[in-house]
Amino acid sequence: MVKKTLSYFFQGLLFTTPVFITFYILFKTIAWIDGLIPFDIPGLGILVIFCIITLLGIIGKYVFANSLFEAMEGLIDRAPLVKVIYSSTKDLIKAFVGEKNRFSQPVLVTMNRESGICKIGFITRDDLTHIGIPDKVAVYLPHSYNFSGNLFIVPRENIQLLNTSGTDTMKFVVSAGVTEIQ
Repeated sequence: MVKKTLSYFFQGLLFTTPVFITFYILFKTIAWIDGLIPFDIPGLGILVIFCIITLLGIIGKYVFANSLFEAMEGLIDRAPLVKVIYSSTKDLIKAFVGEKNRFSQPVLVTMNRESGICKIGFITRDDLTHIGIPDKVAVYLPHSYNFSGNLFIVPRENIQLLNTSGTDTMKFVVSAGVTEIQ
């Protein structure tokens, strides 16, 4: 009876914990964003921020075009520390949502031929001759249950392209292999 009760308890944990954590994070995020505006209407902060960012996108694309934006980036380029932070953040965001999605080519990387150990990653740059490293590619290997990873320079012969989407592969890696790949 105790074993069966514990089994049900753990089954309940498997069901409730991911749901609870997801909703808790969403609730805290929405509450924080709602706290940024002076009105006490739940969810209004998300709507206001969405509208402001969309409006800035429209203004940036059609009103200011590239001249103002390029002038701002020119100023940022002159500030050494600010330049590194700005350009790294911009490149990372572009890698996920930009027109040139950098996490769209999932690969299996042989880390050790003798043991057959491999890791799943994403080719972020397939030509490194401009930095003097021909015949190698840059591969980002994300960590499981974390939004970090490492960049490795890998010989082409250690790369095997995977026939999966970048999104499914990223979910698979971040979940430590427990998410199903479609």
